[in-house]
Parts: sequence; structure tokens; C-alpha cells
Amino acid sequence: MLFRRRYPARLSEKMRELFWPRKGLTRPARYFAKRVMRLGSSPYSVAVGVAVGVAAAWTPVLGFHILLALFLSYFVGGNLVAAALGTAFANPLTLPFIWASSWEAGNWLLGNDAAAADHSVNLTKLFEHLDLSQLWGPVLKPMLLGCLPLAAATGVLFYILTFIAVRGFQLRRRERLSAKTRERMARAMEGLPVVAPSEVRL
Repeated sequence: MLFRRRYPARLSEKMRELFWPRKGLTRPARYFAKRVMRLGSSPYSVAVGVAVGVAAAWTPVLGFHILLALFLSYFVGGNLVAAALGTAFANPLTLPFIWASSWEAGNWLLGNDAAAADHSVNLTKLFEHLDLSQLWGPVLKPMLLGCLPLAAATGVLFYILTFIAVRGFQLRRRERLSAKTRERMARAMEGLPVVAPSEVRL
């Protein structure tokens, strides 16, 4: 099979890759940034899409983050691909922080004592029986309420950062294209070979 390993990875190698990838922890973030930068939409559309995706990632509705992000992004004029990429904010590394902080914030907004609630709720037993009526009060209600201000603040932050980054990238790309075009025109007027458009690197 194409791109298959010559020698299958041992269990120890798989465990090491799970916690410390061979190509580093920053590689997925760099790929994500480049993928967002190269979207063909306006800086506003891309930034709104990413912001909505990140905000949707705060909600405790696992499995529906992308659908929620696409739905919201469609109504606010965001880029749908950017919205889907933004939901990657919720990943195995960030989910414990997202759940804990949204639950704490929700209990604080509701005026509950989070420490007392933590001792009085047997989460293992509740999740074993999957009784939503019992999960709503101690778990889902605080998380749904607490995620709202955190999602709004994070969404605004990501909107600003993404808008600035995408606008700068698109301006630099246009300048490079303009410079290449002027260079080709100058070479054509001098009778020199013109670089083919396919050779222009963005």
C-alpha cells in the first residue's frame, strides 16, 4: 500500500507518538495556520469562520461541534471551511481544560459551590446509566451556561488574530504577484524569456 510503513510500529512507538509526535507538537498548529491563510475568502469571512468554530468548540455537545459551527457560520457570513477548522480548538489536549473551566464558570454564574457540587455528584455512576435528567442539573446546565462567556471571549480573540494574520498574508501575496507580473512584462519588453506563470511560487 502507498505510504505504508516498511516495518510496523511497535506498541512503545505508538504510545510515544501519541504523547510526543515524531515531527513535534507544533506541526499540526503550523499546518492549521497555513490552511487557514490560504483560504480564498476575504479576511472578514475567514476570521468569522474561525471565531465561530472556536466558539462552538467550547460547547459540551461532542460530535456536533462542526455542525453547530457550519450552521452559525452560514448565518454570519463566515467561511464554512474556516469554521470547520476552528472546531479543532477542541482536541484531546484542550478538552479537559475546556470542560473544567466551563463547569467552574457555570457554577460560579449559578451561584453554586463548585467544590460542594463536586463532592456530592457521582459522575461515574451518572455516566454509566446515561440519565440525562440527572446529568442536567449538576453537569450539563453549568457547562452550557459557563461555556457562553468563555466562547465569546475566545471567539473575539481568535477573530482579531485571524483577521490581522489573513489580511497581512493576502497583502503580501498580492504584492509578490504584482512584482512577478511587472518582472515578466519588463522581460517581455526587453525580449528576454518570460517566466511561465506555473513557475511562480506563492
